[in-house]
Amino acid sequence: MSYRAIQVGTGGQGENWCTEFLAPYVEDGTIDVVAAVDVDESQHETAVEHLGVDPDRCYTEFETAFAEVDADFCTIVVPPWVHEDVVDAAIEHDLHVLSEKPIAETLEASVRIADKIERAGLKMGVTMSHRFDRDKTTLRRRLRSAASGPLDYLVGRFTCNARSYGTWGAFRHEMEDVLMIEGAVHQLDFMADMAGSRCETIYADTWTPEWAEYEGDVQALVQLRFENGVRATWEGAKSNAVTLNGWKSDYLRAECRDETLVLDDREITRYPYEADAEGVMGGLEDGVGEPFPLDSREAWGNTWLVDQFLEWLDGGAEMETNVTDNLQSMALIEAAMRSSRTDEPVRVQDLLAEARESVSPTQ
Repeated sequence: MSYRAIQVGTGGQGENWCTEFLAPYVEDGTIDVVAAVDVDESQHETAVEHLGVDPDRCYTEFETAFAEVDADFCTIVVPPWVHEDVVDAAIEHDLHVLSEKPIAETLEASVRIADKIERAGLKMGVTMSHRFDRDKTTLRRRLRSAASGPLDYLVGRFTCNARSYGTWGAFRHEMEDVLMIEGAVHQLDFMADMAGSRCETIYADTWTPEWAEYEGDVQALVQLRFENGVRATWEGAKSNAVTLNGWKSDYLRAECRDETLVLDDREITRYPYEADAEGVMGGLEDGVGEPFPLDSREAWGNTWLVDQFLEWLDGGAEMETNVTDNLQSMALIEAAMRSSRTDEPVRVQDLLAEARESVSPTQ
């Protein structure tokens, strides 16, 4: 079946949606992008060139596009503080929604969006692309098999040399809680996914060193405890002396009963438990680890998530990152920011429940 889509946002990350994520589905006829929206008219050409959008169907206002063009769903690739307005307009015109992360700028706005979508009987997915990278997908499959034994704890690292103004995009240097909102939203999400359980408590310590040219906190040490007993720790930094694990080069170590699995810079190494090697002295010997082969499929990340969304529209299985389930990711970030401000651990599910209670069903 072919679906008519309106692309909202064609500049920045929206350009990647036009050139990479949607293009294969336009080429095979699964998606017909019938209109495109961007406040900057100079960005419309990307949709025209790569998605075949009629120049007369390029708009600067999403309300006008939704009113004038019939479609089945829209994408949202604009700043988080605009998401709720786009969703409201989409609901008014009976459009399903596929949105970039995060759901919205705040947890309360995210809860409102999920509630509105449910009451409208529509479908909304969120593209948590890092969770569906090739390396993370392979590690997740291994952890969910019986081969590793029970998972005990996880250690993640996302550390960069990006301390000078403009290195991480100028607007981020002026944001509050920038590391949590723009970085941890992916990192903590896929760690929770690996844990296989909702997060129970989180404690976060975030700060800005004097040499970092940021308004908001860009360093973090985070502790998580999940409802199934799995623990996790995460190190995040944007102003270190060296980039050890930056974007797309994540580090994640999984300590299981029967093996240690290390994901580092797109490669996974397996270290099986050996009873006769027990001891507390020394370190790893050369050649001890076993390279673990990565899974193979045609598409990963956002392209794969577009495919999952289309299958859901066809009547197939609900996306794992549907808007309601993805509230867990938003709650993690909100709880981490609150923990850092109060210097206290935060119960994540209680925080989400509070947000739900604060949102009136009529909003």
